[in-house]
Amino acid sequence: MSKKNIYFEDVELGDDIGPVTRTVKSDQVFEFVSLREPDPNPSRFTSEEAAKKEGLPNAIVPGAMNIALMSQILTDWSPTVCLKKIDVVFRGMVPHEKSLVFSGIVTDKDESGDSTDLECDIVMENQEGVRLVIGHAEFALPSRP
Repeated sequence: MSKKNIYFEDVELGDDIGPVTRTVKSDQVFEFVSLREPDPNPSRFTSEEAAKKEGLPNAIVPGAMNIALMSQILTDWSPTVCLKKIDVVFRGMVPHEKSLVFSGIVTDKDESGDSTDLECDIVMENQEGVRLVIGHAEFALPSRP
């Protein structure tokens, strides 16, 4: 991802954000879950065995963590991004230790001159191209100095 400053004037409708490939490691999930739910009992998020008891093939990444990961595609795009809103739809279970591809596309840009707001669609896919999480985000970028 770009670590350079991106400004409102730099972005056009249809611009791609990403793609970014990353793998959610089990220890990252354990740390996230322990911050949110300090319950020492295994769950579908932290234990393959507990997940299988619930009919899942593997331990899964919690929904709140998936939302955070989806947000990062924008906040990692540029330090100038101010994320205002994100809505997601979960379409599949997100497993640990599997490669995921995050991408986005700019779908709206306030051209009125009254704001520097933009909108984009974002997607998390597995390596087979199956969409596991889809979403829509609203964000702002500063105007070029």
